[in-house]
Amino acid sequence: MGDGVIKSYIWSFVNRFLHFVLIISLGVVLASLYFWEKALWLHSLMGLVFGGAVGLRIVWGFVGSRYSVFRDFEYRGVLEYLKSIADFIVKKTPKRHYIGHNPASSWAILLMLLLGIIVACSGLLEYGISQNSGIFAFLFYQYSKVSFIQEIHKISAYLLFGIVIIHIIGALIDTLTNGDGILSMITGKKKTPQKITLVLSDFQKAFSVLVILGVIGILSLGNGILKNHFQPLNYAKLNADFEKECGSCHLLYPPYLLPKKSWEIMMGDLENHFGDDASIDEESRQEILKFLSQNAAENFDTKVSQNIIKSQKDSSNIAITQNEYWITKHKNINQEVFKRESIQSRANCFACHKGIEYGVLQKDLIKIPK
Repeated sequence: MGDGVIKSYIWSFVNRFLHFVLIISLGVVLASLYFWEKALWLHSLMGLVFGGAVGLRIVWGFVGSRYSVFRDFEYRGVLEYLKSIADFIVKKTPKRHYIGHNPASSWAILLMLLLGIIVACSGLLEYGISQNSGIFAFLFYQYSKVSFIQEIHKISAYLLFGIVIIHIIGALIDTLTNGDGILSMITGKKKTPQKITLVLSDFQKAFSVLVILGVIGILSLGNGILKNHFQPLNYAKLNADFEKECGSCHLLYPPYLLPKKSWEIMMGDLENHFGDDASIDEESRQEILKFLSQNAAENFDTKVSQNIIKSQKDSSNIAITQNEYWITKHKNINQEVFKRESIQSRANCFACHKGIEYGVLQKDLIKIPK
């Protein structure tokens, strides 16, 4: 079909609105990766918006306007279309023009929508698994069974970003070759051989309103959907000896931060407790050791605990800060930070991890004091 000289309204408001929501939300998701410790909640909220927009676009693909529905996509002739691009670049011959989606973009959109659903769902699952937050928080204590989700999230995200880049390149080529491409998604208009009038049914108009309300609703309900489900631990009730004896000298470190073997070594040599004599009566020592062993990393099936177990290279290590997992998670923090008056020590987890003395360890609660 020819390039056409008439500009017709092809992409409805819903198409363009969802397109920009997808671009903005995915862009923020990507940007938040550079400020991970501070922007996990933003990453998750925008991922939620992205997933919702993908879902709405899929529904619009079945009930939407002409050229927007999947049945109107052009799936055949991908190689011919790519050849026409090559011929345009090399031979300067006219590139074939499509009123709706060209074959390459048709398949790219289907792949992006499929991967978008996988990325959004796996992201919500990962958020519950690693942060005890969101609708999948019930999986937090079952990490060893569902840890594969984080790989699915990572791989599908890489694939999605790759296809998005290719799609952007294709849109730029379309813009340079015939003036449509990116511009058409802003104005909604494309070149057509003859005038085409886009008319929405009452149902489509109503759905258009629901799409806008849906995106606003996700943003408004984001806090509720992504809320954390951490329940602060009351160590005084869980083990009075632990709270009394250990808490009398320092804030309480959650037992899941060390393996059972480390607690056994530590409690077996309280006379040399990091340079101090922390000796207590034998009955209390045994009671505390039992509590620590029962709640050690091996018996706490969470992402943090299981990674502590896997990374413990020295079985005789009793220092949380000497565990390889701790070292890896803190490697990007300038060493001068630990010397600040407000922190003073690498072992002062409580300065930055708000609530850790109650067993709460969540990225969103990390606040490094000045």
